[in-house]
This record gives sequence, structure tokens and C-alpha cells, in this order.
Amino acid sequence: MTQINSLKAAEIDGLVNLALAEDIGSGDITTDGILEQDAIATAVVTAREPLVLCGMDIFRRVFKRLDAKAEFTGSAPGDGSVIPAQEQIIEVQAKTSALLKGERTALNIVQRLSGIATLTRKFVDAAQPVTILDTRKTTPGLRVFEKYAVHCGGGTNHRFGLFDAILIKDNHIKIAGGITSAINRIRKQSSGKIEVETVNLDEVREALEMGADVIMLDNMAPETVKKAVAMIDGKSKIEVSGSIGLEDLSRFKQLGIDTISIGALTHSARAVDISMNIKD
Repeated sequence: MTQINSLKAAEIDGLVNLALAEDIGSGDITTDGILEQDAIATAVVTAREPLVLCGMDIFRRVFKRLDAKAEFTGSAPGDGSVIPAQEQIIEVQAKTSALLKGERTALNIVQRLSGIATLTRKFVDAAQPVTILDTRKTTPGLRVFEKYAVHCGGGTNHRFGLFDAILIKDNHIKIAGGITSAINRIRKQSSGKIEVETVNLDEVREALEMGADVIMLDNMAPETVKKAVAMIDGKSKIEVSGSIGLEDLSRFKQLGIDTISIGALTHSARAVDISMNIKD
């Protein structure tokens, strides 16, 4: 599986160009109408709540794209840093027009990614020693950035897409006519590790008998998970999934499982509150 530990310059530029084109379009009619000359100004970026920071290289690139001479000062913490409420994150000195035109795009990206990183950190801390995984439930076109944010929050990336890991899910099982048939078909095509999604103990038993490398226990109550763990008895890695909230982790993490996959890390994370204000 692909672990997203960093972002490539081309990926950042692609997102920045798309986001700026979406927001500015043919021109910022408000800024262009108010500014009589393009002076230099400084803006201060501040965390308005505790957060785990993510997206600073993207943030910088937004303003460099609008003003190649933009400069950044201050503590400039790196991605993954824990930022207390009301702490200054960075200062940006650039053309006033660049600050005004890039503010919303830069903040939207950092607030979104920091929100994912912040939520991930909460799950990671609450689930220890069980590993927290993300899923493919990401915003279309933003997967690399959102999975990077999970990494910054201390989580672990599950498969990036359909191409880098085998995961036999419920619809695959239906189409193949059962877990045994699905695994046999896969093994004719690939020697890779096989993960199977199961929804009851009969399916767990069948996946185990077929030598699945990872057995996913999907939407099972803690009592059922406990029985499945005993049945598997260390012969396969165990992943638990299915609408598990922070409040549920204390019950699941004590059952002897290896990982918990959380779709909410990316599909339900709230954007954190970060402000950007031009200095007087």
C-alpha cells in the first residue's frame, strides 16, 4: 500500500493552479477596484483553536504563485505540529493584491487539511496501541492531499486506490459466488496479499480457511469481534471497520485487533479555524 509521507511539487502546483483559477477567474473585481497601487503588506496567520497543522507548503505556494517575491517569516512550524489556540503560525509579506487574492484559497486548503490531521490525531491517541487507518472515502481529486493529512495526524494510509492492494469486498463476494471462489480467482491472477471483508462469523471462518492475509470485520459489534478474534487466533491480521466513533475506541482496542479503518477521517473532518489578517 502507498504511504503518503510528503507531497510532490507538481501535485502542489496542480492544486494551487486549479484552486486559484476557480476563485479568481477573470479577475478579482473587488481588489482591483479598490487598490490604487500595488503596495507591499504583511499578513499574520493565527490558529483560532488548537489544531494539528497540515498544508504549509501549499499555503506558501499560493502566495508565491501570485507574487514570486512573497516572503514568509515567523516560527513557521512544520506539518504535523501541534498548534495551541491563538498562536501565530506564520507571517506573509507580499503585494497587497496577492494577499487579498490568495487569502481564501490558502486558508481553505490549510483549514481543510489541518482539520483532517487534527481529527486523525484524536483517533490515533484514543486507539493506542491499535493502528488507525484511513480509507478511499476522500474528496475526488484531493486524495493525495487528504491522505497526506492523515499521515501528518499520525494515522496510517490504507490502500491509495484500486491498484495498490487487494481487498475483496461484499459486492466482489456476491459476484464471485462466495469468498472461496473470489480468493481462488484472485490467486490465479496475483500473488499479492489478500484482504477480505466479512460481515459475520461464517464469513470469517471461510476467509480464515482460505488463508486470507487480512480479515476485515465490518460493522460487527464488540461481542462478535471478540469471537472472531478468538477464531482467527493470530492466523491473520485483523482490521475492524464500520462507523466507529471516538467514543467506541475504548471498547474495540482491547479486543486483540490490529487496525481500525475510519472513513470519517477524510469524509467528515471539520475544517479548523485559522485566520489571516493584514497588519495595520
